[in-house]
Amino acid sequence: MRTAAVAAVTAALLGGYAVADAAGAAPGVLTLAPAPVVPAPPVPPAAAARPPAPVALAPLDPSAPAPDPAALSAALGPLLAAPALRGSATASVVDAATGRVLLDSGADRPQVPASVAKLLTATAALHVLGPDATLATRVVAGAAPGQVVLVGGGDQLLTAGRGDPGATVGRAGLADLADAVAASLRARGSTSASVVLDDSLTGGSPQLDASWGSGDVAAGYVAPLTSVALDAGRATPANYAPRSLDPAMDVARTFAGLLAQRGVRADPAAVVRGGPAPAGSAVLGEVRSAPLVDVVADALAQSDNTVAESLARLVGAATGRPPGFAASAQAVLEQARAAGVDTTGAVLVDGSGLGAGSRVPAAAFTSVLVEAVRRPELAPLLEAMPVGGLSGTLAERFADPGSAPAAGVVRAKTGSLTGVSSLVGTVVDADGRQLAFAVLADGTGPTTPARQALDAVAAALTGCGCRAG
Repeated sequence: MRTAAVAAVTAALLGGYAVADAAGAAPGVLTLAPAPVVPAPPVPPAAAARPPAPVALAPLDPSAPAPDPAALSAALGPLLAAPALRGSATASVVDAATGRVLLDSGADRPQVPASVAKLLTATAALHVLGPDATLATRVVAGAAPGQVVLVGGGDQLLTAGRGDPGATVGRAGLADLADAVAASLRARGSTSASVVLDDSLTGGSPQLDASWGSGDVAAGYVAPLTSVALDAGRATPANYAPRSLDPAMDVARTFAGLLAQRGVRADPAAVVRGGPAPAGSAVLGEVRSAPLVDVVADALAQSDNTVAESLARLVGAATGRPPGFAASAQAVLEQARAAGVDTTGAVLVDGSGLGAGSRVPAAAFTSVLVEAVRRPELAPLLEAMPVGGLSGTLAERFADPGSAPAAGVVRAKTGSLTGVSSLVGTVVDADGRQLAFAVLADGTGPTTPARQALDAVAAALTGCGCRAG
């Protein structure tokens, strides 16, 4: 499988897909532009060149003055018209505490969101499932003698070894699950087992959205969606390592091998994919993921498409939707609306923003952030977003002289596709007022200048009190 994946990487790089969100621009639809050169992973700058760690903010002063809309428009207007954005930028800035609109520059016009779409998926998941929910991977007794069924519950971040109670990736471990199941089987007098995979949560087989690029799996941008995976299907720990073609089957075969190591005769090569586990089956063992709030934070920080798609599928399942990308995306929008988000004009085709066809107005994203200020179950979104110059997909940004003063202050979700750059987040301005902002541009030129233009907007918000007169 790994040999095939490596071959597919070569094909993907020759196919002209852009680099991923953290490295430049995430993949997307085919383009007739010349094939881009895929750079090596970025080398972190020397420690002395990195911005200082963010200082813990004192409680926000509710009496701090909000910017004057006219002054704010005057400050941001030229930045939104930057040549790198090619006239395609729309923007929304609101007072996070009150929801008052401070800047509306085409904010109701639907734009290609790219990965900032994950904020809608995260909102829906936190609203429907709750921040403290955990995802179970369990093994139950099968219908046939000696049969055990591994039931995937949506955890994409399993580890093959022992779980780490302090981790998000690898909180649940297959080795622990194998220990529990082997003990249960011995207590039942069984010394052998045939392993069946129940992958019904995500449709019963690996799924790829038709609008994703043909090289996205091999390039490490996403894995085929299944009900369970080891480290989101990565072949190695690198964020953009090639992904497995069947993550759930990898889990089931690894589990069978672990049973064999514990004295239970189980053949990894004989693992089969079956239908749903029999209702009421005895549970032989179970492990659980990190709380959903931590899973959401990891997905936003790393812009992990696989985890985001799994969250969308869980939202769909919780609301009675059939397995499918479109159905899950529709459930995400419905539940975001139920959480108070104004989704007028929004269309999603998947839960990650990777596919072609999603359109969301900038105003929908500032609405997400205002609701996160108001609603306790959504509040984790505000801290889960990467910090400028320090973490996640913003770790190497806000390094230019014009935007460096905002490093350590801006918290934002990034989005990048070929010709698309977006930035959605919060800042505390010079007067101590928290502002929510969204800037979307879906007709840009090269990625790096477009990103720098968006960073300049966020930096201007940070440094501008923007008082009247």
